[in-house]
Amino acid sequence: MTYIIGEIGQNHNGSVDIAKLIIDLVNKPVKDKLFDLELPRINAIKLTKRDLSEELTNTQMNAPYNNPNSFGKTYGEHRAHLELSDKEHYEIYQYTKNLGLDFVITLCAIGTMSVLKYFQPDYLKIASRDLTNLPLLAALAETKIPMILSTGMGGKKELDQALETINKHHSKISILHCTSEYPTNPAHVNLNTIDYLFENYPGYKIGYSDHTIGISIPIAAVAKGAQIIEKHITIDREMKGTDHKGSLGPDGVWRMVRDIRLLEMSLGKKDIIIEAATQGAKKKLERSIATKRALEAGHVISEDDIHLLSPGDGFKWAEKEMIIGKKLKNQIPENELIYPKDIE
Repeated sequence: MTYIIGEIGQNHNGSVDIAKLIIDLVNKPVKDKLFDLELPRINAIKLTKRDLSEELTNTQMNAPYNNPNSFGKTYGEHRAHLELSDKEHYEIYQYTKNLGLDFVITLCAIGTMSVLKYFQPDYLKIASRDLTNLPLLAALAETKIPMILSTGMGGKKELDQALETINKHHSKISILHCTSEYPTNPAHVNLNTIDYLFENYPGYKIGYSDHTIGISIPIAAVAKGAQIIEKHITIDREMKGTDHKGSLGPDGVWRMVRDIRLLEMSLGKKDIIIEAATQGAKKKLERSIATKRALEAGHVISEDDIHLLSPGDGFKWAEKEMIIGKKLKNQIPENELIYPKDIE
């Protein structure tokens, strides 16, 4: 089953209550009404934690940030508004786990590891911008907590260096293909990278972190074999904040999860399968050998006497030698099937 992560990130806008509301809204039952199926829900919630003392230069922190999505006069004030304390993260962690969901957290600096005194997440997520932050990767790897890497800002060289750093401590690593463009132009997605990762990084779970608008690309990624899907989620895409417009609202999350779960059911085996459920249609619609004209009892059947009509519960054309040259026991009207009981 695909592991689906709903990334709140900082779409909580600095509010624990908003974070809880997002979790409630995306955790509702997922159903397919046509076949009356209840489907597996989202698997995990993800938050992000920054340490502003390890985040930006003073120039960037003090830069004016005057736009409709700003929560402060400077970019530093804006970022500070969006940060939750360790205890607030713990509160959301408890809320998430009590609902039976996993909890994933992106830690953006060594200083943010203070939150690990309160709880151990199910996964540590590495933002693609920190793929080259080898000191952070080493510190996080020392915890032995499973890690998920996004490749969005790095190539093979950067990914290999990150894996080498983490593997010194453990190998519980997943790799997500990602394009760090917000939102991502579909022409820049390159889902075939998923195939490349499977071929070149055996032994790792491979997935996809999506920043496109809509749900079609993550569903396609699952069809390519992605074992993990990560997608930004929010209450309302029109809310104030920089990530909301590129996120899925509750209905979008519901539809994405539903369609991924239905896709998983539909993939099946590498074989040509005749499902038992098709037998009704097969009997009704497939063609069988029938009379071209009315045939009397005692008539010896020739190929000129027969053609194919539905239903499909009689002789197939490949079985015509079983009746050609045989004598009829019974009279058969025109355009009716010939059954075993009708021939000697």
